[in-house]
Amino acid sequence: MAIQFVDGALCDGCGICVQGCPMDVLRMDAESGQAKITYLPDCQTCYVCEEDCPRDAIYVAPEMGRPAILPY
Repeated sequence: MAIQFVDGALCDGCGICVQGCPMDVLRMDAESGQAKITYLPDCQTCYVCEEDCPRDAIYVAPEMGRPAILPY
């Protein structure tokens, strides 16, 4: 459970983080039109969302992470 937050002041709702998340942790919020954390226990601390975000609106805390298990 390493993803800490999505900064609503920076998020422009592009959805890149939602598309890139291999564990489907992020979803688009219909009301705000921004990304939100919906399945936090499934986060594998892969940093894809944080690295792909063009606005740096996502923060993943490395101290809370666990090794990522990805299929590649």
